[in-house]
Amino acid sequence: MIRKPQAGEYNEFYATYIDKVEGDNIIKALREQLSSFTAFMSGISEEASEYAYASGKWSIKELLNHINDTERIFAYRALCIARGDKTPLPGMDQDTYQSASPTKTRTFSSLLEEFVAIRTATLFLFEDMPESDSLQVGTASGFPVSVRALAAMIYGHCAHHTDVIKQRYL
Repeated sequence: MIRKPQAGEYNEFYATYIDKVEGDNIIKALREQLSSFTAFMSGISEEASEYAYASGKWSIKELLNHINDTERIFAYRALCIARGDKTPLPGMDQDTYQSASPTKTRTFSSLLEEFVAIRTATLFLFEDMPESDSLQVGTASGFPVSVRALAAMIYGHCAHHTDVIKQRYL
């Protein structure tokens, strides 16, 4: 089991994501979110996925692509740190990633299938990870971060954007 991280294991910027994890079992939360998020997003049509609530804001489809990209990056960071790699890991400019993405030519349903594949891979990464590996700390975006904090950030980032979709898009 990977437990929720403690303050000091991550940059305070990510506290809003980490605070979204209910309970202490991050793997359980990630697994439940796979089902609930997929069911929620499955209720959005291809046409509705193109909607952006304001000029200059991402569409729902672009938000889903962003969730996918971010989960991949957070999981990669977790893998590197868990395996003892001490290389400082770079940050990401979400707008640069989004503008370079082929999201506009993809279907919403294909992006949702991709989410399922990414989350399934993320769960495989964390499910058999020894607790000692989840406590490893490395550097990402210029700040110390633990593996278990990254696992919680994956959950919280997706939960944050789910809330944004519910509040501003639907």
